[in-house]
Amino acid sequence: MAEIQLAIAAEDAVAATEALLAIPGISGNYAVSSDAPEREGVTATVATIVGIVGGGIAIAEQIRKWYQEYKAKQSGKRIEKVLIVGRNGRRLLLEDATLEEIRQILES
Repeated sequence: MAEIQLAIAAEDAVAATEALLAIPGISGNYAVSSDAPEREGVTATVATIVGIVGGGIAIAEQIRKWYQEYKAKQSGKRIEKVLIVGRNGRRLLLEDATLEEIRQILES
């Protein structure tokens, strides 16, 4: 399986990324991005999903739920932007993404 990457910019990107990778059915790792300079407490991480177990739509629902919880200021920290880059290079911002669009990125 080729890897799927998620770039996460948030006030606490590390905690948000760890929560994403803790979703049952997702396995992977992350690194703090050195390409994006930290500004006003916002950091960026790049998570690499190397394995997905389960149906694409179920994982897409979990990713969307994770995003919505952090976007709604979970623990007082906000996500600014999450970008998924699929195996085929297709990019998708999670801001207004549908479950079907997320599933297509995960399965493409």
